[in-house]
Amino acid sequence: MDLFYKSTRDKNEKVTASVAILNGLANDGGLYVPESIPELGVELSQLANMDYRETAFAVMSKFLTDFTEDELKHCINSAYDDKFDTKEIAPVVKVGDAYGIELFHGKTIAFKDMALSILPHLLTTAARKNNIKDEIVILTATSGDTGKAALAGFADVPGTKIIVFYPKDGVSPIQEKQMVTQTGDNTFVVGIRGNFDEAQTGVKKMFSNKDLNERMNAKGFRFSSANSINIGRLVPQVVYYVYAYGRLVKNNTIKAGDKVNVVVPTGNFGNILAAYFAGKMGLPIGKLICASNENKVLYDFFTTGEYNKNREFILTSSPSMDILISSNLERLIYLSCGCDTDKNIALMKELNETGKYTITEDMKNNIKDFYGNYASEEETKETIHEIFEKYHYLADTHSAVAYCVYNKYKKDTKDSTPAIVASTASPYKFTRSVMTAVDSKYDKLSDFELVDEMTRITGVKIPAAIEEIRTAPILHKTVCDSDKMQKTVEEYLGL
Repeated sequence: MDLFYKSTRDKNEKVTASVAILNGLANDGGLYVPESIPELGVELSQLANMDYRETAFAVMSKFLTDFTEDELKHCINSAYDDKFDTKEIAPVVKVGDAYGIELFHGKTIAFKDMALSILPHLLTTAARKNNIKDEIVILTATSGDTGKAALAGFADVPGTKIIVFYPKDGVSPIQEKQMVTQTGDNTFVVGIRGNFDEAQTGVKKMFSNKDLNERMNAKGFRFSSANSINIGRLVPQVVYYVYAYGRLVKNNTIKAGDKVNVVVPTGNFGNILAAYFAGKMGLPIGKLICASNENKVLYDFFTTGEYNKNREFILTSSPSMDILISSNLERLIYLSCGCDTDKNIALMKELNETGKYTITEDMKNNIKDFYGNYASEEETKETIHEIFEKYHYLADTHSAVAYCVYNKYKKDTKDSTPAIVASTASPYKFTRSVMTAVDSKYDKLSDFELVDEMTRITGVKIPAAIEEIRTAPILHKTVCDSDKMQKTVEEYLGL
């Protein structure tokens, strides 16, 4: 039976999975959600015997029902191949009493590779299925990792262009160099004088600008998105939580049917929402532990029921989480109010006009599986140091936020349920923050001297993603104010 997708802001819009992937954002500015969360349809004990590709097919075939088996398997096999530097794709490693699923073994050494390796294949397949002849323009805002992963995925893919906006002073030096050295005739990278929220708002405005879209159509272009607002990004993220559960069963850490908690360092809310979907599919997830950095808007939301972005925007050592408007939270809000589009529209209107909204007690009760907490900059640093000293394991800044919050959760609740921690990036992406947390003496070294020292103290080979940018030329030098984003896109596309 086909599973259709509806908009969080229009009860009448109903599209297939392939159309939802092509559109990225719904016509009314809403986000697509499945009409219902499908059942996993696989015995939990069977997961132990399934590799990553088999798990991906089991999960994604339930969500993307208008893709044929051959189409979907082709997308999966094309994505999860030797571009990952481990056979397991996403190894699960024990760190203290938690189990980190390492999501950073792809081409750009961050968790975004897990979904952005397959999105170009899903998108081009969807275009063929729907007889789309227009050139697809991927328009994306990034807080650091999505940008490079999307660029790497879409570089030189026929029939596509990709435009990435990032906060010029809001990403790590390694993250920036990864983006501005990106090759590909169809790639365009722009730094904005502003923060991620401003970049994301600018992108959303372009998606919903009817005049701009009409002029693009006249030139043979159409927008789509590589952000987690695109269900083609979100659905593949469900896979790795199911896979991690299967690994724990295989290793006899848990028995099939046992509950696990999931800990996710969270910014735009897509990664933890994918874990929520996995739970709704039937994966036995107890608590969804939402870990924030000092931009703790989500911690405050889960604690009080009020979402309030009216606060200082803080630049931290975990920049991919430096976000005050968590776009994917709208999907949870919509689901928690019983898929009431009018209620959701009212809350999103309030957010747009006042910068805040408060959910009802019933809605709070519907999201009681979530626990929120945060790690300060000092706590993040201490956690990196402690994990390295105790376990000789080097966590990046985002994963350290997750481990820190997990420890707070255990202290608060005394809950000893086994926990899967989403380890979202390689420490090689954040060399200075990570190495100075290990020992302050490292602050005297240059970024690439830190890379060499990191491999010396850990014995972990320097990833190809880092080696290739050591001497790579800067190819993208465009910078603009946040209110000039549309003009920059128009000039690039020749509108």
